[in-house]
Amino acid sequence: MARMMTLSAFGRWKTAAAVAAAGLLTSACGGGAGAHGMYAAPIGTAPVIANPTPYSPALYCMADWARANGRPSPRIAVGRISDYTGMVGENGRIITQGASLMAITALGKAGARQVERYDTSVSEMEMRYSGAMLIGDGEPAEDGTAEPRRLIAGQVPGSDYIIQGGITEVNFNIRGSGVELGGSVAEEAADTIPRGGLLTARSAVMNVAIDLRLVDTRTQEIVDVISYQKQIIGREISLGWFDFLNGNVFDLSIGTGGQEPAQWAVRALVERAVLEMMANLYGAPGPEACLQVSGDLMFGTTGPTGGYYPAYDNLGTNNGATRADPSRWHDERDPDIRRPRRGRY
Repeated sequence: MARMMTLSAFGRWKTAAAVAAAGLLTSACGGGAGAHGMYAAPIGTAPVIANPTPYSPALYCMADWARANGRPSPRIAVGRISDYTGMVGENGRIITQGASLMAITALGKAGARQVERYDTSVSEMEMRYSGAMLIGDGEPAEDGTAEPRRLIAGQVPGSDYIIQGGITEVNFNIRGSGVELGGSVAEEAADTIPRGGLLTARSAVMNVAIDLRLVDTRTQEIVDVISYQKQIIGREISLGWFDFLNGNVFDLSIGTGGQEPAQWAVRALVERAVLEMMANLYGAPGPEACLQVSGDLMFGTTGPTGGYYPAYDNLGTNNGATRADPSRWHDERDPDIRRPRRGRY
């Protein structure tokens, strides 16, 4: 039977272990790269998957209903949906700065026609180059020149509506609760320290809120305003056991915990707001509209990953129906793909 360590021996052992671990880390990081040019192969094999919320199915159901009933979508642009909470943590902003991008994706799921207004820097640069006859279209001639791209009046479609707004609330510790249960058992001998355990359970609730508005581009009239909030819960449970007996050290701790993702909550807020706005623009009767379309996507251009315009008339064979398949294009999950992964040959 292995000998138990005394408290002093245990301290020396911890120091030696730390030095040994530091040496191992130094040798691992300081060694040369392997034959494939990498110090270490990355871990993790989880595939890329879709990122829906509970409101995503209703969004692409709304797209199917509108198309089946001949309800065309107006052109919609997304402006700034900024974080106005000012909340900053140790690692930066607490709330996502990408709510505008989430709104663009949500509109794509709803089958909306969109025009880019969020980042037009590249388009504006190309137009300036075209105005200076610096951009050519088509195959260049032998001397490297091509037919200059022409700027035609009215070639850029305008928007009918703009979605703008912001994340306006983050409230921590709306309600918190917890319980701790501990106990110890004393030994009869006077020179020993009691053994015992501790059970801890905690939960906390916070919330995040968003305010969006729909603006008529021509008149600047605000035609729709929506405010939503979502609560987020976190839980933690831990169990510990300790025993200090005659200088011997025993310590066991186990626990579990989790928190609903705050950024995913923002996405859910955006999708719910966009869903309500699009239902109004389409003239949909409400959730019962989804009963009027089949369970499968009728047109194949919207789904859990967003929406797109097919580049070719091949909806039956293109990749639209498989965009949410977690095994698609994965070299270990898709039998049609057998290519070397990065760093593994």
